[in-house]
Amino acid sequence: MPLLRVTDLRVGYGTVPALHGISIDVEEGEIVAVLGPNGAGKTTTLSTISGLLKPWSGSITFAGDEIGGADPGRIVAMGIAHVPEGRRVFPALSVEENLRLGSWAQRDKPSAVREGLERVLGYFPVLGERRSQLAGTLSGGEQQMLAIGRALMSGPKLLIIDEAALGLAPVMVDTVFEIVKQIRADGKTVLIVEQNAPVTLALADRVYLMQRGEITAGGPAAEIREAGVLDAYLGPMAAVARSMAAADAAKGGSRARRARRGS
Repeated sequence: MPLLRVTDLRVGYGTVPALHGISIDVEEGEIVAVLGPNGAGKTTTLSTISGLLKPWSGSITFAGDEIGGADPGRIVAMGIAHVPEGRRVFPALSVEENLRLGSWAQRDKPSAVREGLERVLGYFPVLGERRSQLAGTLSGGEQQMLAIGRALMSGPKLLIIDEAALGLAPVMVDTVFEIVKQIRADGKTVLIVEQNAPVTLALADRVYLMQRGEITAGGPAAEIREAGVLDAYLGPMAAVARSMAAADAAKGGSRARRARRGS
């Protein structure tokens, strides 16, 4: 059974439906992406998985346990951490205070908190340099790093990320996505939703395409890049997306490494 399985999920706001029976599988150790335009239902999907919204019907299982409609605190304790759209750091708290808030689920395990902090600062050295700085004074890219780091402090098995590239300069997008690859290499599973197709296609193992609250296609990222389904999804921008994704993969993260060194 997949680590995360979403089956025929239907969700709405008030009486207005937002998701129309979507199904998604995420295997342990994968990076799975859900691509779609603004308003497709991507954020609603993640919010329902993390317990912020209650499903109308359908099933969400994590490591074999049903979690649909469960309390968000229980879901975090089970091993799912959510990086929200727009970062949502606590601006009046320091970088370190933000990170330590993310470790609440492990508050009775001081050694795990220390190890988690060391690991996060290893991924994001700039946060170590700014650990006493107020989070609200960080750049957008640094705040995104902080939001991801805060989520990792709970020691999750599954990291779900909402629009990691939104509003970031290209060099910072490279940096963030390169670190997401490292997080997966270190044993985490990642579910990411994005509008930015080119960089996400270069990052993910498998991709689902979402429009108007429905999954319209899915498969290995390499096949989605090459198949006609991408042309149908992106229209005239498909060729641009393919060339950008290929160029990004060929660079091997060189721009990301330069950004992490501060050059």
